[in-house]
Amino acid sequence: MFPIQHLSSGVIAEVIRRQPSSPARTTLAWQLAVGTALARATTVELTEGVLTVHSPDPRWTLEITRARDVVLGRVQHYLGAAHVKRLRIEKTPRRSRGSSS
Repeated sequence: MFPIQHLSSGVIAEVIRRQPSSPARTTLAWQLAVGTALARATTVELTEGVLTVHSPDPRWTLEITRARDVVLGRVQHYLGAAHVKRLRIEKTPRRSRGSSS
């Protein structure tokens, strides 16, 4: 007998993998893989099999680095190992509140 979490995770992963590649698909997979708090504190982009994680907070950067293998496995579960081959973590400078785009 399988726990329901495994069944639902597998179904969700299959639905996500069937969608066309897009930033929204990557972001959704990232959120499911790492949770809401970490997903809010970071941004991700997928280019040529490399998932780049941008984190302005050195504490989150350290946590992602420590859990790199687990995180990569979870993202691969949702997007497919053929689509995500590597994880790159970049600390990005925090924008000041007064700066404009």
